[in-house]
Amino acid sequence: MPKKSKVTILGSGAAGLTAAIYAARANLEPLVIEGLQAGGQLTITTDVENFPGFPEGIQGPDLMTRMHKQAERFGTEFIYDNAESVDLSNRPFVVKTSEQEIHTDVLIICTGASAKLLGLDSESRLMGHGVSACATCDGFFFRDKKVYVVGGGDTAMEEAMFLTRFASSVTLIHRREQFRASAIMSERAKRNEKIEFILNSVIEEIGDVDAKEVKWIKLRNIKTDEVQTLDADGVFIAIGHQPNTELFTDQLELDETGYIITDGVKTKITGVFAAGDVMDSIYRQAVTAAGTGCRAALEAQWLLENEEAEEEKKTESAAREAAAAGQKKA
Repeated sequence: MPKKSKVTILGSGAAGLTAAIYAARANLEPLVIEGLQAGGQLTITTDVENFPGFPEGIQGPDLMTRMHKQAERFGTEFIYDNAESVDLSNRPFVVKTSEQEIHTDVLIICTGASAKLLGLDSESRLMGHGVSACATCDGFFFRDKKVYVVGGGDTAMEEAMFLTRFASSVTLIHRREQFRASAIMSERAKRNEKIEFILNSVIEEIGDVDAKEVKWIKLRNIKTDEVQTLDADGVFIAIGHQPNTELFTDQLELDETGYIITDGVKTKITGVFAAGDVMDSIYRQAVTAAGTGCRAALEAQWLLENEEAEEEKKTESAAREAAAAGQKKA
């Protein structure tokens, strides 16, 4: 038998948990489908120093644990599972996980976006220990350090320029001769005296995994096959993000890179909202994700309240009509 829910939230990162806190406090009894990476990208982030309320900073997993407990305290129900399919053609909407089917009046999509990575074992093992996919999040920790940025688009140029505020040197590594970045961004980076460039090269390994910190990178020139090892303190991967929107293809409006198109947090379907990195290709911060999660929950609350009020009006009107018809017969 399908499980019924007023509000179902897909995803348990900063956006999803904030939406859950607000929805639960409004007595909407939200159901959160956590996904297999419960807590989202912050669970692989070590120090978080730009989330308000933590002057000494906080570990990413600790922050998500606190948000989870807060949502739970107000009555949020959690399912540790992945949504395998979503049907938005009719309301209530249908969400299927590996174990059950959920019918929900409102769906808040907070499935986030995943940073595209190089695919190296050493990269994944050192993520959060000198390897990062967000200069804005982690740049502060690399003051007076030697860092490398991988990528050739606007994001890579922006990350490299941002890192020059902290690092002693920034080297941008790109696998091609030409950059994909816009001309203006490329020129800005080239004019920055603290940025150097290594072209036609790829990182083949990052060390030192055993020491749990970045100490060096191994580079291969794809034209000459020459391999060199360079000292390093940090590596920033800036080859883009992929929004987790596979479930919504052909159901919601997506932009050319796959992000959900919204009006605020509203999608084109009444009762379906999106918050966090799944609809935000610009800011991608925990605090902005939390903000949109709050907005989505409030919009869901107002929608359900308005619909309930309209239903009450119809019931009252029907009762009055029935009463009037009875008086006429009498």
